[in-house]
Amino acid sequence: MQTLFCWDFNGKKQKDLVDLVTQNFRQFAPKFNDHGFVKSLINGVFKNIAEIDKYITRYATEWPLEQITVVDRNILRIGVYELIFDKDIPAKVAINEAIEIAKTFGGESSGKFVNGVLGAIYKDVGEKKIINN
Repeated sequence: MQTLFCWDFNGKKQKDLVDLVTQNFRQFAPKFNDHGFVKSLINGVFKNIAEIDKYITRYATEWPLEQITVVDRNILRIGVYELIFDKDIPAKVAINEAIEIAKTFGGESSGKFVNGVLGAIYKDVGEKKIINN
């Protein structure tokens, strides 16, 4: 989330997020040892960003994408990626993790907002995942 936040906050200028991921590991999680998972997640979100943002726009009907806080927007991006594109993460786990991250790093109503958006997507998609590979 930190990498996507930095990338988005700084105007999405970086086309290669590897340096940003490395910098965030060094600065915020020097002892974290599952770099593969994080890089896979970041690359998956980055590769599917247009489709992910369409889901957010469609299901967060009261909020234009650019008006959603940077934290909430990127939590949703990760949640939508895991919910729709990552076949290894169960849908309910993706939703619950996103809600917990939103409660920890977002604003007072972030958890409810993320739950509402991802819950609506889940209701439409159900247990089946749409994987565009």
